[in-house]
Amino acid sequence: MDITASLAPKSDQLDAVELVAPRTFTIEKVTPNNAEQPWNFHLAGFPRPWRPAKSMLLVIANAWGTDATQYAGRSVTLFCDPTVMFGNQAVGGVRISHMSHINGPLKTALLVKRGKSEIYTVQPLADAPPPRNWQAEADKIAGNEPKLKALWTEAQKNGASLDELNYIKEAATNG
Repeated sequence: MDITASLAPKSDQLDAVELVAPRTFTIEKVTPNNAEQPWNFHLAGFPRPWRPAKSMLLVIANAWGTDATQYAGRSVTLFCDPTVMFGNQAVGGVRISHMSHINGPLKTALLVKRGKSEIYTVQPLADAPPPRNWQAEADKIAGNEPKLKALWTEAQKNGASLDELNYIKEAATNG
């Protein structure tokens, strides 16, 4: 019997204490939240959003850029790091250990205290497939509207960017 579900805190977000072991999630979408925790990362198969701390947002921006519309379909492995500080106290926090869509170890300088930074390293997810080139696939089936519509549906389900979806749509309508 797995007791994981009973360990979930009464919270509106993913909390570090829920990560009794590292867990890999696929990002479904990112939506705005509030000034204190500006972004909700909606995770496939998890009922509440992850709200990354500023340090992890820096890691994400360093890895994937700052356009959050591009994050859907990408994956992160999250874990509870008991050394995360709040003030002078180690309280633990959610950190990223692995990410899809990076070619090798990613190093980011993170501020740990006023005037002191450390290098934080994230590893690539080993079994993350290379990103699909939706535009190249659309070009191969140019003029075939039913196949382009099916490709658009598949691309949407798999986290293609709005630009990629628009490219496929335009290929289908202007073919």
